[in-house]
Amino acid sequence: MKKGLLLSVVASTMIFAGGDIAPVEPAAPASADFWGQIGFSYDANDVDGGFGFGDKENNSFSATVVLGVEKEIGYGFGVGFELAGWTDFGWDIAANPRVATDTGDRSSAEVSQAYLTYTFGNTAIKAGRQALPVAVSPWAWSDRTAGVIDTAFDAVVIANTDLQDTTLVGAWVASAVAQDDVYHLGADDLGIFMLAAINKSLANTTVTVSAYYFPDALVKDKDIWSVWASAVGSFDGVNWGLQAAVVDGDYAGDATYGVAAKVGSSWGDFDATLVASYINDGAYSLNLSGTSGFWGNSLGGFLDNGKGANGDTTTQVRVDWGYKLGTGKLFGGVGYVAYGDANAAGLDTGFGARLGYKFNVMGVDAKVEYRYATYDLIGGGDLTKQRVRVEAFYKF
Repeated sequence: MKKGLLLSVVASTMIFAGGDIAPVEPAAPASADFWGQIGFSYDANDVDGGFGFGDKENNSFSATVVLGVEKEIGYGFGVGFELAGWTDFGWDIAANPRVATDTGDRSSAEVSQAYLTYTFGNTAIKAGRQALPVAVSPWAWSDRTAGVIDTAFDAVVIANTDLQDTTLVGAWVASAVAQDDVYHLGADDLGIFMLAAINKSLANTTVTVSAYYFPDALVKDKDIWSVWASAVGSFDGVNWGLQAAVVDGDYAGDATYGVAAKVGSSWGDFDATLVASYINDGAYSLNLSGTSGFWGNSLGGFLDNGKGANGDTTTQVRVDWGYKLGTGKLFGGVGYVAYGDANAAGLDTGFGARLGYKFNVMGVDAKVEYRYATYDLIGGGDLTKQRVRVEAFYKF
């Protein structure tokens, strides 16, 4: 999918483009930038004590269409607009849409993005409904991939690149918008305030620090603050990363904090990454509305990261791998989680695995994936869940 220049700054520096931060070469701005996506996505789930693979109540399906445009209108101003729609065609194969929604609409449409941009010098401002990148905002970001219409945010974002090798970002996020449903991310009408810095002055290394402030969060006159920091880089063919996050505030109870590390490399057509993480759950969560960018959320969130009670801990290790096979890529992963005694769900340990294949046919990206997770319960017994996911999408 072609991505609009969502927050343009000067050429040959860094731009905030379609949810990514990346270096660009000098280029004349286009008069208009169009993008779109057509996607199909299906999930079949099986959970012990719940619905099985053959029960449509536990299956989800959607066909989605996204059309967007951004245009410069002069004097540094620009506008962007995106429409998104989804339907299940009335097919009786699933009871739920495979889209992020609290309304449960099986066929609907929305204005998924609508914003105004303004650039001057090395500073760019973007205001309105927009997708936020996880690279800048790990606690409130938009996962808009694989034919799925996901969360956008009503926000004002300011980016500046005056400092060498550094992008400074400030944002006010008023609310999240998930398909016609607006919610306040656990904050009052004052919204969320964020400051972030992304620095690339060290060779082959990116350091990011993001700070959040939630005034009047969840309960009136009770504030929350959070700091996230990460460093990722490569050295002599080895990719590595370190991450830390802490959440604290005016509530009774301890702060929540987490640390994670990852290391990986590639050997010909094969690549692998090892990830280890530790979370100490206090009175707060590192996973806000499912949007957390913490690396400890394993196997795409399928292997539960604990979400324990105050004082619970979660230790997790996983290996992700991929192998180029034919015109596509075979991929998979395994993960193990050890929970503390205070785990709210009564979990003791968990094991998860996934296996899939992704490929491209005539410009259409497709993926078939199987996920499996099983848990030992503190009081004895076990719990198993499975998922089969099929996706196909064309981006332009």
